[in-house]
Amino acid sequence: MYNKSDIELKVAEFLLQIKAIKLQPANPFTWASGWKSPIYCDNRITLSHPSVRTYIRQKLAQLIQEEYGAVDVIAGVATAGIPQGVLVAQELGLPFIYVRSKAKEHGTGSLIEGEIVEGQRVVVIEDLISTGKSSLQAVEALRNAGLSVAGLVAIFTYGFQQADDNFAAAKCRYSTLSNYKALIEYAAEHSFIAKSDIDFLNKWRETPSEWGRNETIES
Repeated sequence: MYNKSDIELKVAEFLLQIKAIKLQPANPFTWASGWKSPIYCDNRITLSHPSVRTYIRQKLAQLIQEEYGAVDVIAGVATAGIPQGVLVAQELGLPFIYVRSKAKEHGTGSLIEGEIVEGQRVVVIEDLISTGKSSLQAVEALRNAGLSVAGLVAIFTYGFQQADDNFAAAKCRYSTLSNYKALIEYAAEHSFIAKSDIDFLNKWRETPSEWGRNETIES
C-alpha cells in the first residue's frame, strides 16, 4: 500500500541527509531567476547514493501505478528528469523517451528523443517542481506529438500556488513524492532548522518572488 505521508517524510529525510536539499534561512541562496531563497534543491545528488536512488525509483514507479494506472511509455524532462525517468522506466519495464529543452539544431531537429507512437499514454518524470513552466513545455511537446499525457510525477515540489495554477490551466495532473510542507516538518523535528524558523520559512513559500526584500531573521 502507498502510504503518502510516510513517504513524504522519508524522502524529505533522505534529501536533507545527503544534502540534496539545503536550508539556510539566515543566509539565503540566490536563484537564477534572481529570487532570494532559504532553500536550494539539487535532486541529481540522489543518483550518487544507491540506497536513496533505489527508494526513489521504486516509490516513483509505485506512485505512477497508484495515481495513473497502466501507461505505455515514460518520458523524462531534460536534463535532470532524464536519469530519474530511465530508472523508473526500467522499474516498470516500459519504453523510455525524453523531451529536450529545445529542438536539435542539426540532424533530424528532434524535440522528443526515442521511439513514439501516436496515441501512447505517457507519464512525465521530473526531479523538481517550482513554477512548473519547463515541465509543462515538455507536456505540450508530447501532446503536440500525438501522445496522451496521463500526468507528471516528480521527487519534490516547493508547493507554490503558481505551479498549481499553471498545471490546472494546462489540464495536467501532477504528483510528487515529497513537498515543502513535509520537508519543513521533518527539518524542524530533527534539528536541521530551529523551530523558530518555521514561520519565516513558510512566508517564503507564500510569496517567493518578494521574500527577502524586506525580511529580516532574528539570530
